[in-house]
Amino acid sequence: MGLIGYARVSTAEGAQVLDRQLDALAGAGCERIFEDRASGAKAERPGLAACLDFLRKGDVLVVLDLDRLGRLAGDLIALIDQLAARGIAFRALNAPMDTTTPTGRAFLQIQAAFAEMERNVIRQRVNEGLAAARARGRKGGRPRIMTADKLRYARHLMADSTRSIPEICAELGAIRPSTLYHYLHADGTLKAAGRNLLEPHRTSTTTA
Repeated sequence: MGLIGYARVSTAEGAQVLDRQLDALAGAGCERIFEDRASGAKAERPGLAACLDFLRKGDVLVVLDLDRLGRLAGDLIALIDQLAARGIAFRALNAPMDTTTPTGRAFLQIQAAFAEMERNVIRQRVNEGLAAARARGRKGGRPRIMTADKLRYARHLMADSTRSIPEICAELGAIRPSTLYHYLHADGTLKAAGRNLLEPHRTSTTTA
């Protein structure tokens, strides 16, 4: 069984963050470590691609934290399932995620259940929204790119000065920076469109 490490830092993170991961992976006994400097939401990660190609049956893929492999629970679980189908286990040093143990496999199943529940809740909300729109005489159509939940999350992300605007847009679902700036100022404060989205009733009452 070979321990193969993977480390990732975003473009906004410094060398110290990468060194911390490399030291931890080396300390865990990883015989080879692959690395990337890219956002967790970015699809193209050559280091990860090379790592997955290098892994063989019986190996264990090791990361320091779960979010180093991917930020979206569904994508993370799908990748771990693909590894399992190849006879490759997965271990996160800072989480109870070690698919070589019964506890780790149980944790993975719990994560998968939460991911499935999240998808079902989103699907239900979309269907309820379409039904409400039809009841008001609208047939639906192209969904709004920016939602109230996305806008709140965008403000949370923009409060972190280490995050770049392209990285924030990628995490929000590959929206355009122009769309983000339509609702928010560069410092994360709301523009009129943002206030209308988050406080529609208050805005209409004020302008009435």
